[in-house]
Amino acid sequence: MEDVGSAVAWVGAVWLALVLALIVLPSALGVSLGISEAYMWVLVKTLEWATIRIEKGVKKPQPQMLKSPAANGIIERDETPMEKEIAHLHRVDFEFSDIFYFCRKGFEAIVEDEVTQRFSSEELVSWNLLTRTNVNFHYISLRLTVVWVIGVIVRYCFLLPLRFTLAAIGITSMIVGTTMVGQLPNSSVKNYLSEVVHLTCSRILVRALSGTIHYHNKENKPQKGGICVANHTSPIDAIILTNDGCYAMVGQVHGGLMGVIQRATVKACPHVWFERSEIKDRHLVTKRLREHVADKSKLPILIFPEGTCINNTSVMMFKKGSFEIGGTIYPVAIKYDPQFGDAFWNSSKYNIVSYLLRLMTSWAIVCNVWYMPPMVRKEGEDAVQFANRVKSAIARQGGLTELPWDGGLKRAKVKDTFREEQQKNYSKMLVRNGSIGSLSTGTESD
Repeated sequence: MEDVGSAVAWVGAVWLALVLALIVLPSALGVSLGISEAYMWVLVKTLEWATIRIEKGVKKPQPQMLKSPAANGIIERDETPMEKEIAHLHRVDFEFSDIFYFCRKGFEAIVEDEVTQRFSSEELVSWNLLTRTNVNFHYISLRLTVVWVIGVIVRYCFLLPLRFTLAAIGITSMIVGTTMVGQLPNSSVKNYLSEVVHLTCSRILVRALSGTIHYHNKENKPQKGGICVANHTSPIDAIILTNDGCYAMVGQVHGGLMGVIQRATVKACPHVWFERSEIKDRHLVTKRLREHVADKSKLPILIFPEGTCINNTSVMMFKKGSFEIGGTIYPVAIKYDPQFGDAFWNSSKYNIVSYLLRLMTSWAIVCNVWYMPPMVRKEGEDAVQFANRVKSAIARQGGLTELPWDGGLKRAKVKDTFREEQQKNYSKMLVRNGSIGSLSTGTESD
């Protein structure tokens, strides 16, 4: 037994030494030995081969509905405005046939609404040898099945232990490092050491996910004293951005492992963690943001105005809070490549540990980050209009669908105001067309 224990200890020591020498140290220094690049090259070639095999294996033509990209939905919607569509049914007066428009919209929402589908993993056009998310996929060939089995062995028997080791090193270093730096008095030295710890640990954590990140337009990177806003897909969004620069973050308080990290990092850096349900916390966030904008020596604040994770296909309503305080807004668009792994966190379905396990058993995390030109609030523009303008710019840059819906619908029911707005629009249409007046006249004459 002693020999077995010694052998295990020796293997563990060698494994840790290799990880530290070949991955952790280069990551901390911001250099690459080419291992990640070689891995990605092999992975891309393998997935290309698998796609070709699938295309050759499909002999029967598929229905057009299944061939269309999942982002187009399972039903075809007519986006004709209410007034034009109802006017097409009759002249200008109210008729009972008007209810057909609302009935059809209701059926469309039941079959496939625009909101809930954004809170589930996006469907892939082709199989990526991870999960059979493609509805067209069936058994193709023995060789493809063998490659899939080999992939499972590689992901769970080699990549998972490696990534778990790196993640443990990165998270432990983050907690210990920020706790130690947090004991120092406020000074430029503390700020410098805090940035070094955040940047170094983020680089290690990115390697733990086999992350390949492409940063575009670096001349537009957020500057000190500004506010960086980005679309939100995953908790790792913050790590992706911190890998290229440091931020003071604003976000929802979490429990579990995420809560431990939040409590540790706030000691070294002026992050703002708040409870969304607490009114006093929301007022505190606004106050801290105003103070931050007034001090041009502070790190840029990172905010995800959607308030929840969306599935990498869309951008939903931006909360107006961060756009009310003035200052310079630095928009950032983040778009993940779902071919290599699903970065979306469905927090209603998975806790943070389960989610990280799913990430670590994927092929890799590949994404593009676009730094966009800074934006300021125009004269006469209110906070909602400014937020919508920034949201539209991010959606266009990232190739994402822009939706007006509140991401809070992930956990809450639709507000009555949404229904009332449709009723008001219909009433205005009838008033313009004179239907209300004709109805009133007819009633009086009767």
